[in-house]
Amino acid sequence: MAGKNKQIWFLIFLIFLLFLINYNFLDGLLENFFDESRYVVVERIIDGDTIVVENNTHVRLLGINTPEKGEFYYSGAKEFLEELIFNKTVKLEYGREKYDKYDRTLAYVFLENKNINLKLVEKGFANFYFPSGKDKYYDYFKKAWEDCINNNVNLCEKSENKCAWCIELKEFNYKKEIIILENSCEFGCELTNWEIKDEGRKKFVFPEFELKKRGIVSIKTGEGENDEDILFWKNETYVWTKTGDTLFLRDDMGKLVLWEGY
Repeated sequence: MAGKNKQIWFLIFLIFLLFLINYNFLDGLLENFFDESRYVVVERIIDGDTIVVENNTHVRLLGINTPEKGEFYYSGAKEFLEELIFNKTVKLEYGREKYDKYDRTLAYVFLENKNINLKLVEKGFANFYFPSGKDKYYDYFKKAWEDCINNNVNLCEKSENKCAWCIELKEFNYKKEIIILENSCEFGCELTNWEIKDEGRKKFVFPEFELKKRGIVSIKTGEGENDEDILFWKNETYVWTKTGDTLFLRDDMGKLVLWEGY
């Protein structure tokens, strides 16, 4: 009887061992089956957030937005990306939507398990950007931006303009598309060519304008005549997305004055 029990326990052990081996094997198969990511060679860098891979596939990097041509740090972002991934094999991991309205592939780019999109934010060559809503990587990108602010580099570099300490965001009503800025100092602040930007491409550039001491100014989306109390963000039906967005205020040298997200 004792020998028979040993055989039964040995048989159970073998079955359990086979189950573990097959479970890991099957688990790997299932993971690979549902994983739509693929490996490609980077053939060209268009700019800091767009690349071209095999078969002339244009890829827009998810989670970030880098400066446009002619803007501060455009060249730096492009060159940084070239140094990291040009002519290298990378992994593309897709998000909720696989293509944008320009038919570009949307993806996170990984090189040796490192999220390259995230690196661009960490080094101050991109701000975080989630127009379709926050995904599983959002918190990492927001943290990367906050770290970049603390490191005071590139797009995160704090303005040294004396008025950067004076201009405060008094109200940010993204539902009504209204921004109110206040000058808390006892002198006027020249805001000509300062700019307000969302996470994406929408940008308001201040016309010739001085915000008087202890004064306030409202910036509204829509059409209207500018005066000393109100400026209009023209040619835009809306700016701030319902799924979440961030306001960035920069001086005329492209340095960061303040930012506020929701």
